[in-house]
Amino acid sequence: MENNEFNIIVADEQHAKYAQTICDEMESSAKARGTGIAKRSPEYIIEKMREGKAVIALTKTGVWAGFCYIETWESGNYVANSGLIVSPQFRKSGLAKEIKKKVFQLSRTKYPNAKIFGLTTGLAVMKINSELGYEPVTYSELTQDDQFWKGCQSCVNFEILMSKDRKNCMCTAMLFDPEDKKHEKSNGTPAEEFKKNSKLFERFLKIKQAILLRSNKLLADKMILGLKFKK
Repeated sequence: MENNEFNIIVADEQHAKYAQTICDEMESSAKARGTGIAKRSPEYIIEKMREGKAVIALTKTGVWAGFCYIETWESGNYVANSGLIVSPQFRKSGLAKEIKKKVFQLSRTKYPNAKIFGLTTGLAVMKINSELGYEPVTYSELTQDDQFWKGCQSCVNFEILMSKDRKNCMCTAMLFDPEDKKHEKSNGTPAEEFKKNSKLFERFLKIKQAILLRSNKLLADKMILGLKFKK
């Protein structure tokens, strides 16, 4: 896939030289947002490149611009497009959307019958997902593979996730089900519905996050009080 400024292609071993930069940018971006993502090592990123399960964006002169990779769960029945990152100098250029499209196409090609899901706190990513046919779902509709949820351990919100028995957290769960034809109904595609209700959805997200943070603080306070009484 190409646009006027970038080459967006399936990554392979020749792109391993960008792995450390990708990992560093993932971490710094998460810190800047005040949220958490599962940390990945350069070795893990390189493995995805070798397997043909990653998409990389480069400028015409070979400067790294963006990245995303595929993870699979439950024998390929569930697929996640993870680690979407765009270099700061190329943000707000529409590149993230193009990368998401490319990795989504790659996922559909490699795993045509899989459910593709994602967890995100970003409204922009939710909009892109909606345009691809994803819909918001409860956490119970995602993979229940423990290895997936272990990946959340490095997230700053991991305690909230565990306190909710992995049923809720700061992220919104979205799912594309290839067998689900709801997005073809005449009353509008998920993308159209999302656009129409985006302000309402944004308000809902803020309320949800505030409630979760408050409830987690109350839980922490109770634990502290319990420890004091034990003494």
